Amino acid sequence: MAIWGSLIGGMIGFSLGGPFGMLLGSLIGGKISRAKARSSGFGSFAQPQQVFALSLIVLSAKLSKADGQVSREELIAVKEKLKIPESELDQVGKIFNKAKEEKTGYEPYAKQIGQIYKGNINVLEEVINILFYIAEADGNVSDSEMRMIEDIARIFGLNDVQINGIKESRKSSDKLNPYIVLESKPDDPVEVIRKRYLKLSKEHHPDLLVSKGVPQEVIDESKAKMRAINSAWDQIQKLKTS
Repeated sequence: MAIWGSLIGGMIGFSLGGPFGMLLGSLIGGKISRAKARSSGFGSFAQPQQVFALSLIVLSAKLSKADGQVSREELIAVKEKLKIPESELDQVGKIFNKAKEEKTGYEPYAKQIGQIYKGNINVLEEVINILFYIAEADGNVSDSEMRMIEDIARIFGLNDVQINGIKESRKSSDKLNPYIVLESKPDDPVEVIRKRYLKLSKEHHPDLLVSKGVPQEVIDESKAKMRAINSAWDQIQKLKTS
């Protein structure tokens, strides 16, 4: 569980600045200035993984109270989806509770995440994908949760076609609209749809996401996205050749 070992302690070696820096600073206090003097920092691989994990914790905390209540199911979903080990629950809980209780909204955090992962739209889409998973945990995505997730996606720079593709891919294969998943239209030529399929398959391949900073611990949702993409292409092939 590389991303969880001393998450807070590891983050102090890297100055995030912005709302994330203020949040960590309020938890760590004077340790952050002492850490800077030691030049501890991340390796190029560990850094984006820890930033991704921190992003999910904070946005999950904001999302958990979007409808005015924090359900037990959503808290369990955060723990299970992020695969937080028992030994790290205390420190992760501190981050989660601080983010949930502070007055800062989700918007500044979303803007900072968008800047950190600028140019990596597939990583940002994975954040949205996991937020949907957490919102779905209590059996119902409320209107306020849906608005918040869609707003975060737009702050990230995703358009409505991309957002709808993420939402549609979360359905079972027998219920999804393959054209929406592949961000296409029924009257598009099959060659055009195939190019879109290949592009999405590459962007959402788990190995690529890991190389971009998505931790292995949360890669299961990207595998589900890949299954939806492949299922959508299979369905379209059958529709176009029937």
